[in-house]
Amino acid sequence: MDNNYARHELLAALPKADLHIHLDGSVKPETILALARSRGITLPADRADTLLPYMKVEDDCESLREYLSKFQFVLDFMQDTEALERIAYELVEQAAQEQCIYTEVRFAPQLHTGQGLSLDAIIGSVLAGLRRGEEQFGVTARVIVICMRHHAEPENRAAIEAAARFKDRGVVAVDLAGDEASYPASLFRGLFALAREKGLPVTIHAGEAAGPANIEEAVVRLGASRIGHGVRLRENADILELVKQRRIPLEMCPVSNIQTKAVSGWNDYPARDYIRQGLVVTVNTDNRTVSGTTMTREYRMLMDECGFGIGDIAGVIRSGFEAAFIGRELKDSFRRKLAEACKEKGILIDNED
Repeated sequence: MDNNYARHELLAALPKADLHIHLDGSVKPETILALARSRGITLPADRADTLLPYMKVEDDCESLREYLSKFQFVLDFMQDTEALERIAYELVEQAAQEQCIYTEVRFAPQLHTGQGLSLDAIIGSVLAGLRRGEEQFGVTARVIVICMRHHAEPENRAAIEAAARFKDRGVVAVDLAGDEASYPASLFRGLFALAREKGLPVTIHAGEAAGPANIEEAVVRLGASRIGHGVRLRENADILELVKQRRIPLEMCPVSNIQTKAVSGWNDYPARDYIRQGLVVTVNTDNRTVSGTTMTREYRMLMDECGFGIGDIAGVIRSGFEAAFIGRELKDSFRRKLAEACKEKGILIDNED
C-alpha cells in the first residue's frame, strides 16, 4: 500500500476535535446553489466547481483582509432560519465524515439579522441544526458566539447577552474576531468584563494579524482562557512564558495561517517549536470552505511540512479534547476513544500524562 495513502487513512480514522471553525467559512457550494434556486437568486456560476472560487481563497492570498472578503458572498444566503439550520447541520455532517467527534462552531449572530431575525432566533436556529446533526451522526457540537471588532459596543453587548441566554443550551463561550490589526484587544475590556459577569468562558482571536501584545491583553485583561491562532506569540518571550505558565491553549489553524500570511511559509510554522517549549497547542480548520481544508488535511500538512509524527498528531488531538469548553465527563470520554483508537493502531500518544 502507498505510504501516503496509508497515512491518510490512519489520520482519517482517528477521533478528532475541531475547536476553531467558523460557520460562515464552512458552507458547501452545493448548498449555496440550492438556496439560490429556492430563493430565485441568480449566481455568477451554476455548478459547485465554478462557484467555489467565489467562496475559497487561492494559495496566493495576500492578507487576512483579502481572506475575510470571501465571507460576504455566503452571508447573503445566511439570513433566514432555514438556511442557518441547514448549514449548521451540514457542518456536523462534514465533521462526521472524518471522525471529528467534537466540534465548537463559532459565528457572529449579528451578521445574520439582514432579514429581521432576532439574535435569539439566529442562535436557536444554529443550535437546532447542530442538534439534528448530533442525533444523525453521533458528533457532539457546541457554539461559540463571536463579537466583531468593527461593530459598535451596543451590538457586541447584545451578542454577549444573547449568548448568556443560551449558556446552558449549547453555547459554551464567546469570542472576538475581525480585523485585529485595526482594532486591538484593549478596546474591548468593558465588553469582556460583561462576558465574565455572565459566566461565559472567553476565547480571543489574537496574535494572528497583530503582535503578541494583543495576546497578553486578551489573557490578562479580557479573561481569555484560550487564544485563537497565536502564531505571533514567539515574538515576545515574556508573553510566551505567561501563556505557558497559565496553560492557555492555542487554537492554531495551520492552512489558514499560511494563507493569510500570518506566517511566511511552512518552514516557519511555529507549532512544533511551541509544543517543545511546553505550550498547549490544538489544531483546527478555521474555515473548511474558505481554506479548502479538513482536519485530516491539517494534520497531514503538519506531518509533510513540519516534521510531526503520528504520535505528535495524537498528542495534539488529545490536547484539543482537553481544551474543549465542556465538562470533565465528556473530555474523559473523548480521550478514552482516542486512546482506544491509538492502541488499536499501535500509536503511542506523544506527551501522554
